[in-house]
Amino acid sequence: MSDISFFLPTRKGSNRVENKNTRSFAGIDGGLLALKLSQLIGSKLIGEIILSTNDELCIEIASKFKDPRLRIIERPDQLCLDTTPLTALIKYVPEVVRCEHVIWGHVTTPFVEGQEYDRIIDNYFKGCDEGYDSLVTVKELQNFLIDPKTGEMINSLKGQSGRWPRTQDLDLLYEVNHVAFVTSLNVYEDLHDRIGKRKRYHVQDTVTSFDIDWGDDFLIAESIYEKHRTS
Repeated sequence: MSDISFFLPTRKGSNRVENKNTRSFAGIDGGLLALKLSQLIGSKLIGEIILSTNDELCIEIASKFKDPRLRIIERPDQLCLDTTPLTALIKYVPEVVRCEHVIWGHVTTPFVEGQEYDRIIDNYFKGCDEGYDSLVTVKELQNFLIDPKTGEMINSLKGQSGRWPRTQDLDLLYEVNHVAFVTSLNVYEDLHDRIGKRKRYHVQDTVTSFDIDWGDDFLIAESIYEKHRTS
């Protein structure tokens, strides 16, 4: 195990997907939360798993897991509002974690297993040895992106001829996929951020990167999960 905590925030209510953390997902009782906790427990390197929540049902579901690394911490309601700034929650993290390094992840990434979290952790610590102070998971984005204000392509390489170059000739961008933000407690305390100034990028494929944000995402993720489970 490594000196690293996994911070897993959930809260009551969801404006876009009703009960998305706890409703049945692909026939799994306890839904996305139960699935994510099972995946995290499958990690060999995570030293501590913190469920930070004000949701009684989340607490009930998590209480069924007996892994000694799991700590359920009731989060103050004022840190669970739609209007709560992310920075306020970031500043709260050092109050509850016990390890020197932190992974911030989400229930809504159902295709990230324990082995992948271990690869992320290994990549992060290798990066620390090379002078990086944080890691963020990303998906490659190499498609036509247009600025609606100017109508211009924003990721065309300078000097390219023609309005529609081959997509493989466009600038490669990284889309943050919300699977993992990894850094030290020092960064949380000094920068009040979940990533630092010198980031290492951990690239993941489209399925691994899938994040449930809307109702359609939930249905799509269920279909993908069921397909993978039966294949």
